[in-house]
Amino acid sequence: MILFDKRILSHFDFIQPFLVLPIVILSHVLISEANEALATKQYFYFSIGFLVFMFFFLMPLRKMQWLIPLIYWFGIVLLLGVEFFGTTKLGATRWIEIGSFSLQPSEIMKPTFILMLAYLIKKDPPPKDGYGWKDFFKFSFYILLPFFLIVKEPDLGTALILLLTGYITLFIVGVRTKIWISLAIIISIASPLLYSNLHDYQKKRIHDFIAEEPSYHVKQSIVAIGNGGMSGRPKDEATQTHFKFLPIATSDFIFAYSSERFGFIGNLIIMTLYLFLILHLLVLNLKLKGDYLSSTVATGLAVLIFIYACVNILMTIGFAPVVGVPLPFFSYGGSSFITFMSLFGILQNLITFKFRDEYKILG
Repeated sequence: MILFDKRILSHFDFIQPFLVLPIVILSHVLISEANEALATKQYFYFSIGFLVFMFFFLMPLRKMQWLIPLIYWFGIVLLLGVEFFGTTKLGATRWIEIGSFSLQPSEIMKPTFILMLAYLIKKDPPPKDGYGWKDFFKFSFYILLPFFLIVKEPDLGTALILLLTGYITLFIVGVRTKIWISLAIIISIASPLLYSNLHDYQKKRIHDFIAEEPSYHVKQSIVAIGNGGMSGRPKDEATQTHFKFLPIATSDFIFAYSSERFGFIGNLIIMTLYLFLILHLLVLNLKLKGDYLSSTVATGLAVLIFIYACVNILMTIGFAPVVGVPLPFFSYGGSSFITFMSLFGILQNLITFKFRDEYKILG
């Protein structure tokens, strides 16, 4: 049996599970009420997610960081494989079938993408005045390559999330202001061209968003939120969900379902948990200053959760187009849960074993 130096436990960040577990538990309560079969299946996702967390937590990541570029390029190869060997579902080609198992490379790309950014920043730390154009173009290559491959599937939502995560992380790490101003001008000028190249269903989502009348999905979501009032309704009176008026109540629109059951107060608690989690990860970025591998992963994870949470919540109240973006740890689904568990496993590893070589391992 291997006994680790007690300092390993002292470096473990217990605040992360303290903030995440209430979100997971509340999610399971809601899904159990809406669909017992899905709630039972959720236990399988919890088990896989925990195993994935432990796998990354116990790996000697710092000693194996030379593998990060290889893993990134393997992810790119998988995305290219979708183009040639992908399976089409609901008009989108996003999966690779391996026997009875479906693999979604864009989900694998999320932790790989953040790790690659962290690796690049560690290899080339930002100067005091921030990165210049040369470094910015280098980082942009690694950000834009998966973006274009995922857009082609098409999966504009995931592609934009990765794009924003990459560039916001760079903004926090440090890039010269004139670069951001130049980019804002270029994007403003190019917006009509970008819009004209969208798929018809993507244009429709934008039309529905800016139209005077919200789409059916958003209407039902707003009704569910209104039904909840301040403190919510009993389970049997959550009519929008249980009479199936609210679409996709356990995943994309689970925030509206939560509002119907627990009201404004319940959702305020959920949003506060997300806010504290994001702020905690950003504070870690400051505490880990100089350790660019850990601090960039913490920053990238904070940005990813922020984007997911904002888009999902704004979508349910009609302030953003309806896209298939889950609420982290809250929406039903295995892919998103496992992806975030892997990211938290990686971050906890980098924090907990930062001084691994100083720990005494007894056999």
